[in-house]
Amino acid sequence: MADLDLYRAKRNFKTTPEPEGRKDGAAQGPEGVFVIQKHAARRLHYDFRLEMDGVLKSWAVTRGPSLVAGEKRLAVHVEDHPLDYGSFEGTIPKGQYGGGNVIIWDHGTWTPVGDPHTSYAKGHLEFTLDGEKLTGRWHLVRMASRTGEMKENWLLIKADDAAARPEGAPDILVEQPNSVVSGRDVGDLSPDDPPRRKAAAARGGATRKTAPAPGPAPSPAPSPSLDLALPRGAKVAPLPDFVPPSLATLARRAPAGRRYIHEIKFDGYRIEARIEGGKVRLLTRTGLNWTDRFGPDLVAALSRLPVSDALIDGEIVVEGGNGASDFSALQADLSEGRADRFTYFAFDLLHLNGNDLRGVPLLARKELLEQFIPKGNARLRFSAHFEDEGGLVLEHACRLSLEGVVSKLRDAPYRSGRSRDWIKSKCSERQEFVIGGFVPSTTARKAIGSLVLGVFEKGGLVHVGRVGTGFTHKMAAELHALLAPDTVDKSPFSGRLEAEAAHGVVFVKPLHVAEVEFRAWTGDGHLRHAAFHGLRDDKPATDVGREVAATTADPEPPPARRVRLTHPDRVYWPDVGLTKEGLADYYAEVWQHMAPFVAGRPLALLRCPEGIEGPHFFQKHPWKGLDRNILQVPDPKEKGGAPYLAIRDLDGLTALVQGAALEIHPFGSTVADWERPDTLIMDLDPGEGVAWPDVIAGAQEVRSRLEAKGLAAFVKTSGGKGLHICTPLRPEADWATLKAFTKKMAQAMAADSPALYVATIAKAKRKGRILVDYLRNQRGATAVAPYSTRARPGASVSMPLSWDELTPQIGPQHFTALNAPARLAHLARDPWGDFRKAAVPLPKG
Repeated sequence: MADLDLYRAKRNFKTTPEPEGRKDGAAQGPEGVFVIQKHAARRLHYDFRLEMDGVLKSWAVTRGPSLVAGEKRLAVHVEDHPLDYGSFEGTIPKGQYGGGNVIIWDHGTWTPVGDPHTSYAKGHLEFTLDGEKLTGRWHLVRMASRTGEMKENWLLIKADDAAARPEGAPDILVEQPNSVVSGRDVGDLSPDDPPRRKAAAARGGATRKTAPAPGPAPSPAPSPSLDLALPRGAKVAPLPDFVPPSLATLARRAPAGRRYIHEIKFDGYRIEARIEGGKVRLLTRTGLNWTDRFGPDLVAALSRLPVSDALIDGEIVVEGGNGASDFSALQADLSEGRADRFTYFAFDLLHLNGNDLRGVPLLARKELLEQFIPKGNARLRFSAHFEDEGGLVLEHACRLSLEGVVSKLRDAPYRSGRSRDWIKSKCSERQEFVIGGFVPSTTARKAIGSLVLGVFEKGGLVHVGRVGTGFTHKMAAELHALLAPDTVDKSPFSGRLEAEAAHGVVFVKPLHVAEVEFRAWTGDGHLRHAAFHGLRDDKPATDVGREVAATTADPEPPPARRVRLTHPDRVYWPDVGLTKEGLADYYAEVWQHMAPFVAGRPLALLRCPEGIEGPHFFQKHPWKGLDRNILQVPDPKEKGGAPYLAIRDLDGLTALVQGAALEIHPFGSTVADWERPDTLIMDLDPGEGVAWPDVIAGAQEVRSRLEAKGLAAFVKTSGGKGLHICTPLRPEADWATLKAFTKKMAQAMAADSPALYVATIAKAKRKGRILVDYLRNQRGATAVAPYSTRARPGASVSMPLSWDELTPQIGPQHFTALNAPARLAHLARDPWGDFRKAAVPLPKG
């Protein structure tokens, strides 16, 4: 029979509310939805389903999944189910196949390890789950068939990873028995309840690139309203349709004093959540109804709040890999129809249970809001605040490369419109701009290479420059498709553009708005080092003006670029849209910090001419067409050998960018003294299964051992998996002495804590332990430079830290070429600023 014929043959769809289904040609393929339905049929069991080839491959797991690693649970292979069965919750009538109650116990997305079709055919599927209850790696293994068996028996097994639980730990089935959609257990369903489908759509289903159904999203019945004591100032009033939001005034610094509280500034869409009788509407800052854009799960989570009606102010975000909200990732998810990563941060309460709260002081409104926002919910979170000094909160936010801080008068009512009740201070300049034109890509057809931007002032569109980085290949093509129909012959800008600014520009009607981050305004009112973050369709272009904070001096601009970049719009990091020009801009911003660690040293380069997804190769020697700003330096030990490479200034570094050098690895000595190293490097490389706090503890142990020998210790992220602990040395000892010293230290750590550390490079010995790599300390060996980018997704960089910053908040790839400049601009003190001053001779013994 065809995929769903057996499923249909077992059911009478005039009687059962189950979906009849069809094979959905729009399915993405093997990577998509998983759902687990708790099913009280003749006996209670759990139906485990994986989306594959347009259907749900299904297994009946008799005892349900176990989080204990290695524990085997029988999973009987049953007929394929249609995709829309993944959103079914209800009662199958008695006498029908599988008669009984069904709830959605968990749902999410699954990702196969390897080719799923081959694995399925062989009878061993390995995959990861990203659900609300189940996460991490899992196995489905087919058992050998026995004589007389009519069905395939498989085993569902949890892999040994961070999401596994030890034997004797609480059983997830007992701990969390209820539906992730309705909050009910199977015994709570009634045959009279209508089946839940659209409201219960599996969260992974939103990964399909199909438009959501028109009209308001249906919502589950509301939870019983909590009896909340209302603060003084609340007034009985009907729930308004929409309240224009309170807007913050931009300032250079967070305000001082106890009158203000401070919240982390989010990087998402400002959204007002209107809840009435369990029905939810999500409204933009201009009152547009965007309920359908964010998928059913977020709406369902809001509808379950224990209120009869409410109006909540907040922001919808997607968190990036470093834990910070990421507007570009939010835009990408909306573009792709993905809805499983949206989180609503609630930070204010305007109306509750028939009462207008806008006249209530802010802190009282927040205290009331916090009482009914659930803790530990992946969809809804309460936005906490800080009562420390504003400058300290902003400094900490910027050190973590967050967007900034919003400071709010603690006793103020809620006022619509812009005022100084709310003050925003940012870690980097960022605002919306009107798109007045584009320059076509030099590397791709029907794609943009840069956008020409403006703001409205005195009724006219004023040119403010271009943005030429931050576009993925897909976004560059989509922007071209969006803008091409709106091209015009005449410039939309009120003033005449200079020849260089107008060169190659295709002008368009000023209809669309882009969000752009930039380092500063130049003296002539243009953007410096701008990066595209996404389109804003929640604000009309005519409302976009120049945002200028209460003034202090602009940061000192970096030196002007003197090395010509060919194809500056070539994308080196496709996942974040970082271009050749964007990389050059990054290095111009960090050069003053980076220079002491790369200038005047032999370099090894990881070159990627086609970006990180193309061929990679290390290069230590000159190549054809080498720019004159890259020095050729002979190795004294290699008479007549090919020279090595070095740079002396920012022009040399920019030339490396032109040559597609995406990683820079300096030697531990200078070209002035090849034989005596001036830097000791201990590289902590965690093996599989090592938790990040253990790597931090390892770094602290290396620090202690170095300091016990009278040496200074500095720490930086590698931009990869681990940490580098570096020590400045007076260049007196030779390479053999340094290698022996560091080898002895690594072996001592491994001997003292063999369960934690190894000093040998063999991968077989590294699982669950940290390699203490001392081999960076020998002639010719290199390590990635401080501030160098890595040729990895995300454009992570190797970032110097102070020891008090070394916390689980900052992971090995937390800092990127996109967020690092803002961090450095707000550091009160460069953590490696005194690196060379701390140099002492290598101790003997």
